[in-house]
Amino acid sequence: MGKRRGERELLRGLSKKQKRHLREFGEEHPFYDKVLLLLLLHSCFPFQTENSDKSSAESDSETEVEQVSVYHKLLATLKTSPESESEEEEDESESEEAGESETEVNSEGSQETGEADGGEEDKNDVPDQEEVTATAEQTLGQERADGTDTSCDPSHGVIAEFTDVKHESEFSLETNFMEEESGDCNADKRDSNPFKQHMDKELEEKEVEKMSTLPKTSSQSKWPRLGQLTFSSTLEKHKTLKADKEVDVKQLYLHKPLESTWPKVNKQFLSSVNKPSDPSFTPLQRELFCIMNTYRDLFYPERNALTNGEEIRHAYCLHALNHVLKANGQVLSNNAKRRDQKPGTDNDDYRDQGLTRPKVLMIVPFRECALRIVHIFISLLEVNDKRKIDVSNKKRFKGEFGSDPEEKPPNLKRPEDYEAVFAGNIDDHFRIGVAILQKSMRLYAPFYSSDIIIASPLGMRTIIGAEGEKKRDFDFLSSIEILIIDQADIYLMQNWEHVLHLMKHINLLPLDSHGVDFSRVRMLNLNNWSKYYRQTLLFSALQDPQINSVFNKHCFNYVGQVAIRNVPLNGSISHVVVQLPHVFRRLEAENLTSVVDTRFQFFIDKVLPEYRDAIMSHTLIYVPSYFDYVRLRNYFKKEDLNFTHICEYTKKAGVCRARRFFLKGEKQFLLFTERFHFYKRYTIKGIRNLIFYELPTYSHFYSEICNMMKTTDNGVDATWTCTVLYSKYDAQKLAAVVGIDRTAQMLQSKKNVHLFVTGEN
Repeated sequence: MGKRRGERELLRGLSKKQKRHLREFGEEHPFYDKVLLLLLLHSCFPFQTENSDKSSAESDSETEVEQVSVYHKLLATLKTSPESESEEEEDESESEEAGESETEVNSEGSQETGEADGGEEDKNDVPDQEEVTATAEQTLGQERADGTDTSCDPSHGVIAEFTDVKHESEFSLETNFMEEESGDCNADKRDSNPFKQHMDKELEEKEVEKMSTLPKTSSQSKWPRLGQLTFSSTLEKHKTLKADKEVDVKQLYLHKPLESTWPKVNKQFLSSVNKPSDPSFTPLQRELFCIMNTYRDLFYPERNALTNGEEIRHAYCLHALNHVLKANGQVLSNNAKRRDQKPGTDNDDYRDQGLTRPKVLMIVPFRECALRIVHIFISLLEVNDKRKIDVSNKKRFKGEFGSDPEEKPPNLKRPEDYEAVFAGNIDDHFRIGVAILQKSMRLYAPFYSSDIIIASPLGMRTIIGAEGEKKRDFDFLSSIEILIIDQADIYLMQNWEHVLHLMKHINLLPLDSHGVDFSRVRMLNLNNWSKYYRQTLLFSALQDPQINSVFNKHCFNYVGQVAIRNVPLNGSISHVVVQLPHVFRRLEAENLTSVVDTRFQFFIDKVLPEYRDAIMSHTLIYVPSYFDYVRLRNYFKKEDLNFTHICEYTKKAGVCRARRFFLKGEKQFLLFTERFHFYKRYTIKGIRNLIFYELPTYSHFYSEICNMMKTTDNGVDATWTCTVLYSKYDAQKLAAVVGIDRTAQMLQSKKNVHLFVTGEN
């Protein structure tokens, strides 16, 4: 009884959002780190005994295969963001970092004493990911595409996911007709309307075969704002697209209400510098929308949450909403024509739909992003204050996707880019269907009645499911015409496999008809050619081989692709403010698949022996990959090296101990993962020697980690060292750190490169 009473006391301090996340996953979100495992065991897993959970927690063997409960395996498969400290703990950590080093040691030491009951440091890490791969395929995908999660069944102690079923008839495309005043005045101008040009193009089998077999031809162009562009296509060489210096909204063939609402909605980004003839777009938006409106695929790897993130979001929201309004307007207009035609007549001119209704899929990392997108949609649809649109379930949406200002203490100190990325509700497991019909918007629409689906990669993964599962559904992805993947770099820090899994299941023939009228289905959908008409818009903060691979291998648009390929002139090394030598050590790998093993062998044979001496204490090893981290951790334990470690799964007590041991010099090495730094941005004090096991994914992390050395200025900066391992396959990351000119020299030379940075240069 005492244990249950304690659980109830802990629950009283949680918000509705935290309680819902706790019921679904058995843990709070990574930003709030009070994990109530026993609560889930009682409510969702009654068969799991306390002893089995305790025995799993008491296992301290990390070099051998760790034995975990079914519950822990389930948790591991659902985690796409690291489990970390609570906000109160972060607040304490920041206060410690503001004081002297010795003060930090004392405060962390006392904190550790109060949490020592949590077990030893080694117990804080989640089991290796390889152990739960099989379980992931069995546990994910237990949800249906109508928005109801089987994993959230009341029998399991979790509330079912809400979907709006009351407004089905009001938002049905089959039973509604076009209102004259809301029609698209340009709908019938096929020669000039980009939407009609793209969707009405009839491909021939020879062209489809050519796109499947022949390589793409490419051409280069330079635009004033975007910079270096690469145009590629398999079909006939298209005319090189030129940037419009000025754009008239009326020439963009926007749907009727958007022409008047867009200038007002976008006014916040415009400055007095804008030309009177182009009052609606910023220079960046103008060039991006110029490409979007031609229905080419687009990859823009220079999205910045601080500077241009919201500009880009508004631009692609305008394009997506314009597409949906035009598509629905065409269907409603044809409904009226079919109603007026004589019975028994058959006409192929009314093929205006896909096999399923969803047309736009928007992938975003957090609920806050979905909230902002919906707000933009509402603003674009409201012509003026007197003509408000009817939004169903708006209050519920704000409650579930909004954030409580009291949940995050206001005195936390983090970099500006961190605050911009993690603003608002940062829950990463969600999806919502949006239906739009003339003057109304329906939130929480069932997927097969939605026009737009907004979801996170994890939210889509749990619906799509895994091969072999009985309850899985991805038919609603069969007729997606625009795919928008925003902030793709964040998915590298979550779980990139979810993105790849989504790309494998989009634009496939559905397994069920779902009540479609085949006389209205476009021939391109019946021929299973949807992927050749799908436009993919990919936005990222960086260029990465995995992101490039998705754009190159999963985008088949017949119009072609456009990728921005600017090279960094000055790398992030110029932002290092401490004086220390940078040694870049090149390793030779036969091919890309052998790089992982070659790097590990190079490190233990040539790099690590130089740091085994006691004089080389306070050595931090920065490891971007969790799998490399596990491999190094097991090797260090096997060799009985004096080390400690922090990863994204380390509990707060373990983090405090590791930082204290490292600062006082009780541990010579500290293994430190990139994902932990991404989600926490703690300042690690006591670093004298720094080893980048691999170049960081985010180039600015390089200067951030190097600049941590200035926090322990004890007059011994002459002994500071920085060693970086790289191969020829790291060209993009290397250029982002040292600049394109130095990268070319380093890749041509097989010798180690020594750079000495003296403050900002």
